Amino acid sequence: MENVIRVEKPWGYELHWAKTDRYVGKVIHVNKGHALSLQYHKVKDETIFLWSGKIKFEIEENGQLVEREMLPGESVHITPPTVHRMTAIEDSDIMEVSTPELDDVVRLQDLYGRKT
Repeated sequence: MENVIRVEKPWGYELHWAKTDRYVGKVIHVNKGHALSLQYHKVKDETIFLWSGKIKFEIEENGQLVEREMLPGESVHITPPTVHRMTAIEDSDIMEVSTPELDDVVRLQDLYGRKT
């Protein structure tokens, strides 16, 4: 695991296990009751796969924010500039594969006071 980078987050952590100029692979661990920012990306295209746990997934559809519960084995493709957020109902591990623009995050709301 010498090439795996752990990035601490207020809601848990990320393990960056693959990074090239074309794609990034990471595990997103979200602690129960915590949430990522309500956000969108200008360029970054991502697909998430819930590996373990249970999350509330919010996504913009037809101009409305809708939510659904995700269980292990379910996946979602998120294209820019789709607004979305994940909240852990249980401790959860989410696999994410995306294009490499890791800093492309526009926060609309954040529970931890990070810049919106």
